[in-house]
This record gives sequence, C-alpha cells and structure tokens, in this order.
Amino acid sequence: MHSRTPTREASLDSRQARKQRTREDLLQAALVLLKDESFSSLSLREVTREAGVVPTAFYRHFTSMEELGLALVDESFRTLRQMIRSARLETNPEHVIRSSVQILVRHVHEHRLHFLFIARERFGGVGALRQAIRTEIRLFTSELATDLARFPYLNTWSTEDLQMIAGLMVHLMVSTAEEILDVPVASAESEDEIVRRVEKQLRLVAVAAPHWRSASRR
Repeated sequence: MHSRTPTREASLDSRQARKQRTREDLLQAALVLLKDESFSSLSLREVTREAGVVPTAFYRHFTSMEELGLALVDESFRTLRQMIRSARLETNPEHVIRSSVQILVRHVHEHRLHFLFIARERFGGVGALRQAIRTEIRLFTSELATDLARFPYLNTWSTEDLQMIAGLMVHLMVSTAEEILDVPVASAESEDEIVRRVEKQLRLVAVAAPHWRSASRR
C-alpha cells in the first residue's frame, strides 16, 4: 500500500476546504434570502444564484432544500447551546440568570439572521423544520433541567417538575429573543427594558421555586 504524497494530500485538503466553503456559502445565501421570505417559498435556484454556484453543485452538499433547512436549524442552536453552557457553570442562581440573558442578547445580535429564521419557521409552513425546532427547544430544556437539579431546593424535585421550571425559563428566553429582533437597531433603551423585564421574570421564577412542593424525585 502506497502512502499519499504531500502534494496529493495538499490537493485533497484544498478540495475539502473548497467543498466546505461552498456548503457554508449555500447556508449563508439561504439565511440572507430568508430575511424577506419564508423557507417554504424559497427555491433552490434562488439559493444557488445568491451563493454564486450552479444549481447542480447544490446536490453535492444537500439532497434537498429540506435538508438545507434542517442544517440551518442545527447550526442556529449549536452555537447558542455552547455559549449558554458557559453561563450555567455558575453556582449562584442570580449570576446564572444575568449571564444567560446577557449571552442570549449578544448572540441574537451576532447571529441575527439565524434567529430571524428560527422565529419565522417555528410556526412556519415546513413541518420538518417546525419539528426540528421543537426538538432543539426540548433538548435545550432537558439540559437546563439537568443543571437546575444541582441547586438547593431543586435537587429534591421530581424530573417532571424540573422539566416544568426549565420549560418556563426557556419559553421566556425564546420570547425575549423574538422581542429583541423586533427592536429598532438604534433603540438601546427599548432593548434595556426587555432585558430588565426578563431578568425580573426569571428571578421571580427562582424566588418561587423553594416554595413549590414537588412530588418525590423519580
């Protein structure tokens, strides 16, 4: 068996890098177009034209437009989960709330197109995308429920009740992201008011938690 020569390896690496760039260009092109239209109305030709590739090149990366949409859902949630995990390393609930909200707001601004896509398609016309988004939100909720179990008062709660309080928090975060998307770019005061309100709502949930009588943990 012959080993690959450095030149051949470099050629393969270059080809792989070009393929990855094209895939990223297709995803970005779809996000740009989705600022003004729903995914169900988006066509393959529109995406490839925006990405600057021929339509046949699309199928080297995705088998269908639906698969591209699912890739966008995965990409949208992956980086957010990674960022929120760092906030959840805090052991003080007040710090967790403040850090999580700050991270969410920053992430909405840095990945605005992703959030616009998720906000629209969460109730959009493509069933596979709606289901994928719901699955990601459930996963996010389950991860948060697991983390909440290490805090005082919550470490004796049942799995069902941990999922319930985590769901309340995630719902607030999702609603907050959608509100921030609607705030005019120059309106810092409006955004600050949204942040203050959601931090207060999350603190209210945290304050009420010790008084909840959960069933035996299971």
